[in-house]
Amino acid sequence: MNTNWLKVFVAALFEVLWVIGLKYAEGFWDWTGTVIAIIISFYLMIMAGKKLPVGTVYAVFVGLGTAGTVISEIMFFGEPFKFSKILLIVLLLTGVIGLKLVTGENVKERADG
Repeated sequence: MNTNWLKVFVAALFEVLWVIGLKYAEGFWDWTGTVIAIIISFYLMIMAGKKLPVGTVYAVFVGLGTAGTVISEIMFFGEPFKFSKILLIVLLLTGVIGLKLVTGENVKERADG
């Protein structure tokens, strides 16, 4: 995996943090952390999108973020466990992994200017 895909995965991790922050933030520091997570998440996604196909980057980013958020809600916030929900998350992750695999490691070099 190259550094651009690593940026997408880290961006998705920060997406999970800011989505949870949007729901649970109450005070100044909670909101500050949420805003910082949004900035980091989008910065990393945008940087990866400069070198990788944007549609694939966005799909992987959103798919991983969605899966991470659902799993976090179940594990940490008392969301009821439903087998059907987990099955759909597995299906989503299968699609995300498939997109990443068919995209490969070819990094596009863009001309400046």
